[in-house]
Amino acid sequence: MTGTPTGVPRFTFWHVVVAGLVALAAAPLVAIVASFRAIDSDVWHHLTTYLLPTQLLETAQLLLVVLLLAFGLGVGLAWLTTAYRFPGVALFRWALLLPLAMPAYVLGFVYLAWFDVTGSVTLLLRRWDIPLPQVRTLWGAAWVLALALYPYVYLAARVAFVTTSARALEVGQALGLTRRQAFWRVAVPLARPAIVAGCALVAFEVLADFGVVALFGVETLSVGIYKAWYALFSLPTAMQIAALLAFLAILALLFEQWARKRARFTTTGRSQPLAPTRLASLPAWSATLVCTVVLAVALLLPVAQLGVWAWTLGRDALTSRYWHFFANSLLLGGSGAFVTVLLAVLLAYAQRLDGRPLMHTAVRIATVGYALPGAVLAVGVVAVTSAVDHAWVALGRGFGAQWAPLLGGTVVAMLIAYAIRFLVVAFGPVQSALGRVTTRMDEAAHSLGETQYGVLRRIHLPLLRPALFAAAALVFIDILKELPITLMTRPFGWETLATRIFELTNDGRWEEAALPALAVTLAGTVPAWFLAKEVTHPTSAHTRETPC
Repeated sequence: MTGTPTGVPRFTFWHVVVAGLVALAAAPLVAIVASFRAIDSDVWHHLTTYLLPTQLLETAQLLLVVLLLAFGLGVGLAWLTTAYRFPGVALFRWALLLPLAMPAYVLGFVYLAWFDVTGSVTLLLRRWDIPLPQVRTLWGAAWVLALALYPYVYLAARVAFVTTSARALEVGQALGLTRRQAFWRVAVPLARPAIVAGCALVAFEVLADFGVVALFGVETLSVGIYKAWYALFSLPTAMQIAALLAFLAILALLFEQWARKRARFTTTGRSQPLAPTRLASLPAWSATLVCTVVLAVALLLPVAQLGVWAWTLGRDALTSRYWHFFANSLLLGGSGAFVTVLLAVLLAYAQRLDGRPLMHTAVRIATVGYALPGAVLAVGVVAVTSAVDHAWVALGRGFGAQWAPLLGGTVVAMLIAYAIRFLVVAFGPVQSALGRVTTRMDEAAHSLGETQYGVLRRIHLPLLRPALFAAAALVFIDILKELPITLMTRPFGWETLATRIFELTNDGRWEEAALPALAVTLAGTVPAWFLAKEVTHPTSAHTRETPC
């Protein structure tokens, strides 16, 4: 039935669902673009004179530095654990992916607690007159973001290297290339589509980041959106700055698609996996040391520090308010995961029923939200929900009643923003699993009189349970870590673990933020561990679908 338009009615319930999801994804962007109808010239004069040049420059610099660092760490470690054998390599192959569970802003405040002017490491080294460079800089933020985001590149590059045929490298070496030259001239070009996809995810996350840049005092466009909204109290100006950020994200998306199209490679015949080379004693232990250091600075030491702080101050932090934050986080994560996975199932099933090019285009538009920074989506969703509320209140007045706003400042608005942002995260596993179900089962069920809805409910959903669980877990963790959308769309007085961490760290109260930070990190470790174990078995590996 996949890709077979024959027998599909011209416009069905499934088309309505897809049209609704396309409208949902496009509405925030339309609202942002529409904001340019009313430009505050005084505010924009101030922005273009004093703020925007710096914000654009620092956004570009941060993006470039993080991409270079993430590329070096991700590709280097992926090649090291794929092409060589050394002590602990079997452990490092999946453990190096675990820093994916650590929210970047949590890693950021741990590093500030160590290396800031009054940080513990800084004070310790000062006793021996060993100076440390200032950490609250663009370079400090770039280092933290690279440590938190390199797993995206590592995951994509490792899967590509594992599936690369050894014959391609053998041909290169037969032509006189050393193993290092074969890596740069054969392995990296063959893996380029995957590496570009991983780097694109890093770029989207950097453009979307608000927590790390706010902590390190880096003036990026996402910070500018927040200040325009909460300092200048100008939502239209925030939307217009968001349009600039969305433009950069779309440029990154277009570049990613262009680069992947220009780098498609095919293999003929049976592919022979790359056989790892056993390293000699000194290089082997050096490789072990490199992997250990990266894993330690990106995950183990920060988690240990959080554990010490949580153990020391946990009893005082465990107040009734804390449990309220925890319950709010679970409620948001659980309900957001349910809604997003439900929409992903409907979208994937609609694409299965109608495989025409127009449907594929609609699916791409519906899942483009992951490419948009959270701050941009938050501003767009607030604009749309405000318009809906104004129309609703006006309708109430028409009936002589005073109706309360429907969406603004409610959890529903947050769930809408989460669904737009993370739909592709759930769609990837669901679509992949649905594609493995043979269409003959659908045909057999239809021949017995079952409807399309009945086939989905009684046949596909039971078969999709593992994929649904994986999709729900990934979305749950993403929502648990998400900061800009939660900060900007939450109801008044609504606090979660993420917002609590941000507020405490913004005040320099690192130790008090340890317990919620540790809870968020450990909650993300479980799905990251499952994902990492999948990577060690490339035949069953799943990767996040890139928003393309």
